[in-house]
Amino acid sequence: MRKRALVVGLGIAGMSAAIGLRRAGWTPVIVERAPERRTGGYFIGLFPSGRQAAADLGIVGHLHTRNPDRATGANSWSVDRRGRRRPALGFLDQPGEPAAVLRGDIEAALWESTTGVEVRFGTTPVEITEGPDEVQVLLEKAGARYGESFDLVVGADGMRSSVRRIVFGPDQDYLTKWNAMICAFPLKEQVPSYEASDSIIVARAKRAVWVFGLADHAPTALLTYRTTDIQEQFSGSRVQRLRSVFSGMDDPVVRHVLDSLEEAPDHLFDSVHQVRMPRWSQGRVVLVGDAAWCMNLYSGMGATSSLRGGAALGAALREHPGDLAAALDAWETGLRPFITKHQRTARLKQQMFVPSGRRAEALRSVLLGLVRRIRGRRPATAAGGPRARVRSGAPG
Repeated sequence: MRKRALVVGLGIAGMSAAIGLRRAGWTPVIVERAPERRTGGYFIGLFPSGRQAAADLGIVGHLHTRNPDRATGANSWSVDRRGRRRPALGFLDQPGEPAAVLRGDIEAALWESTTGVEVRFGTTPVEITEGPDEVQVLLEKAGARYGESFDLVVGADGMRSSVRRIVFGPDQDYLTKWNAMICAFPLKEQVPSYEASDSIIVARAKRAVWVFGLADHAPTALLTYRTTDIQEQFSGSRVQRLRSVFSGMDDPVVRHVLDSLEEAPDHLFDSVHQVRMPRWSQGRVVLVGDAAWCMNLYSGMGATSSLRGGAALGAALREHPGDLAAALDAWETGLRPFITKHQRTARLKQQMFVPSGRRAEALRSVLLGLVRRIRGRRPATAAGGPRARVRSGAPG
């Protein structure tokens, strides 16, 4: 008899885990609190290990990537305090040459591969009780509650995971404080006077605006700032809050992004955290993705780690078909060094996204300028090289 697993969350981590489970011979059931599948979303850079995980999950054929073609004039620009634009290193210039995608591109590719998997929308777990041979879960939908048993529960329900809260304890035990906020959303159109696929960076002390250019889609924007009063940021109008925070940055790029936010069909506005846990599983309950480790947006590795986590979970269950404890131990042992490494480097990357002060702003400018000059002396990427491969969605 096939073992059943409850996967909580229909995001990248949840669908990756469900596909991995099914490949391991399990029957996954996904529950999602939202009434329907979300589409669209903000910019994501998918790194080589994420592309390899996508290949392992069998979704590469459905994955659409959007790297701008530098040969046609797409560039990254940095705007200084005098409003001057200068060539800059953008997000896609990082080592590993990440593939540019929207969050919805990855979720759409995963969704295509979950055909046949039962998905229950508008459903959340309210109680999880583990027995010797199964997990009893009390589920709620439209105010009605019912119980069901599973062989495994996978919490893939985000940074403020309800599964983690029910089984492992309150959020404050695991969320680290970063004293920063983010707002990410799609732009209706590019900033005037820039080319359609250009990326733009306006980074100041404690505040920054990023515009991520894409090949065949309007850019997406990221507003991020540092603050010591996180709770206050959630009071009142979000748009007015952001206009107030960025009021001193009188720049056409900033004005365009703030005006666009008022017209955006959806946006992500949240505080920045990482999740730190001594262990990602307890008995027959395991956490994956942001619920377990939340790399945060500054790391740039959220989607990559979620894909890798789901694929690796399925592989571990295949290798230890009769021993769940051994499978979860092997999965965590193999994955944790990767997660720890990128959680640590996220602090440095935060300075690249949003400098902590004027000195950090100046140092950031000098360092990135130096790196750009060094890279400029190297031979350009040959046609058919790594950038060409990521456009096809092939693993790098």
